[in-house]
Amino acid sequence: MTALVVAIDAMGGDFGPSCTVPASLLALDEHPALELLLVGQAPSIEACLPSNLDKARRNRLQVIPANEVISMDEAPAAALRGKPDSSMRRALQCVRDGNAHACVSAGNSGALLALSRHLLKTLPGIARPPMVRAIPTAQGACLLLDLGANLDCPAAQLCQFALLGALAAEARGAVQPKVALLNVGSEAIKGNQQVKQADALLREAKKQGKLHYIGYIEGHDLFAGKADVAVCDGFVGNLLLKSSEGLAQMLNLRLRREFARTGFSRLIGALALPLLRRLKKELNPAQHNGASFLGLRQVVVKSHGGADTEGFKNAILHAQQELACNLVQHLQSRLARLYPDRPI
Repeated sequence: MTALVVAIDAMGGDFGPSCTVPASLLALDEHPALELLLVGQAPSIEACLPSNLDKARRNRLQVIPANEVISMDEAPAAALRGKPDSSMRRALQCVRDGNAHACVSAGNSGALLALSRHLLKTLPGIARPPMVRAIPTAQGACLLLDLGANLDCPAAQLCQFALLGALAAEARGAVQPKVALLNVGSEAIKGNQQVKQADALLREAKKQGKLHYIGYIEGHDLFAGKADVAVCDGFVGNLLLKSSEGLAQMLNLRLRREFARTGFSRLIGALALPLLRRLKKELNPAQHNGASFLGLRQVVVKSHGGADTEGFKNAILHAQQELACNLVQHLQSRLARLYPDRPI
């Protein structure tokens, strides 16, 4: 079995090694072909490794020293110019130099994007990589992009995101994925100028056979599963993502309170417990943690900064899945076929 090596920014996120190191051990347990490079301040990383760690797992872990840490509020330009020995930069350099196949970080999103573009470069014709993640829907899942990497996007960029999202859905197994623009209404007169212009560009791309564009969808259509790919700028996407996570947490809390209110409701809750546990697992944000930067020459996955151990483990496994489906190679070959004479 060929090893998949993932470089982990062990210092990133709200909890640093106390979260990333145990999550890495869980990921090793779930995927036997996985090997991990834990990049960061070696004493802090080693302190989080159990003293009784078995030799088999320890051999699949390597600690890569990096003495600096990029803070969550650090400006991307400052992270790009300074801190040459940061854990985030060193982890990305492991990928650039061929020592790892992918990088996972829960650190500063802007810094991760800036450093990824600088060190790994983008595929031909890609201006700014969007961040994409699968959102659970009534029909399965929908790829939502951009999730915050690009806050204000012109129409041409939204069109590029749509194409990248469609190709990513193909790599995940979708056949003729349905692509939609997220809007405040489904009518042609609705939306701001960027969305209307992007709609015109996507209709032209559909005529040329480049993607299966179905027009506008609203927020409730997204969760109903009417599209396989939903496109918006990073400002809207980030608000939608975090609002949906907050809603899922609120519903879980309200259900627990209701089932604990009376003896009868506790009895009903006990009978419904297996169903509620399954639903909680399916809707738990940690279960879907991990967003990819599409359009880079290598796999880079951004974990939520506040992810717990389970969530960060799933971000690592998300990177493994992107490698397993050859996401970057699929994007590169399909883009070359769609646009043989010019970049998109």
